[in-house]
Amino acid sequence: MNIAVPKEIKNQEFRVGLTPAGAHSLIKAGHTVYVETLAGIGSGFPDESYVQVGASILPSAAAVYEIADMIIKVKEPLPMEYALIKPNQILFTYFHFAASRELTEAMIQSKATCIAYETVELPDRTLPLLTPMSEVAGRMAIQVGAYFLGKPQGGKGKMLGGVPGVKPANVLILGGGVVGTQAAKMAAGLGANVTIMDTNLARLRYLSDVMPANVATHYSTELAIQEHLPQVDLVIGAVLLHGAKAPHLIKKEDLLRMQPGTVLVDVAVDQGGCIETCKPTTHENPVFTVDGILHYCVANMPGAVPQTSTQALTQATLPYALLIANYGFEAACEKNEALTKGLTIKNGQLVDNGLATLFNL
Repeated sequence: MNIAVPKEIKNQEFRVGLTPAGAHSLIKAGHTVYVETLAGIGSGFPDESYVQVGASILPSAAAVYEIADMIIKVKEPLPMEYALIKPNQILFTYFHFAASRELTEAMIQSKATCIAYETVELPDRTLPLLTPMSEVAGRMAIQVGAYFLGKPQGGKGKMLGGVPGVKPANVLILGGGVVGTQAAKMAAGLGANVTIMDTNLARLRYLSDVMPANVATHYSTELAIQEHLPQVDLVIGAVLLHGAKAPHLIKKEDLLRMQPGTVLVDVAVDQGGCIETCKPTTHENPVFTVDGILHYCVANMPGAVPQTSTQALTQATLPYALLIANYGFEAACEKNEALTKGLTIKNGQLVDNGLATLFNL
């Protein structure tokens, strides 16, 4: 199979879909790998590192899409890429279709086959291709939240962990999944007072057992969230509904309950966001203020640490990419039920019931 890796063109996106080590594994399995020139440079992988393992470098995205049976990317195709996609071509990447009807319809019209990293799902309901980026984003959420709590950035001027004689900051984490767990670890390690809210009691029991003493768990209801807001300094939105748009747990009117300079980091923004006033931002302009509350809503947070993110992503996606390349997507899906969950559009036909309902398609 001809496998090609284009350069990511989303604003401030430095990750690449495949490391040289991943390319080597695919080539060793008998496939041909093409990489757009400079695609890996932002992650620390120059063209030469791909050439050394047997990949070929192509001069443009158009050349990459023209030759590929399967495209391996990081982020969803942008409008300028839509016309490059060919019928029956396999696209293996993060799509987050639920956040964009336009993208969904464009991929249907392209007659391509779209396998979404974020909906590949194991029998225990874990998401193996979303997990590594969720781990990165969860840890980053605390780093950026702590930074923007600084007065020069528009925050309250609080240090997360406080100092002897001064109380630490209060961190509220909405969602106890991978993002929320990693965020809680980071915040707790810095000494903050942390509350994790979730509707899954079994998960809350588990987190209560494994987290340090400065992390509390609380069952999530609308009223419970509202009661926390007046005292909170940093809120992390870490809600995920598999393949669906995130619910709004904090409404616009709830901002008035918070003190000016409170920071909201909505990691769920690429699935529509769990904070009503959040809209996607970029690493270039990551924050905006609504009613005195600072919003950080970067939709590709792991793109800021591409060396870590690219290596973590390829380690997770490579076994599935090899399966698709070796057997074709249909046979691969028959062999691997988790991969079937990621199959969203098949040769232009929408096969995901949730999306069909969401967009009335």
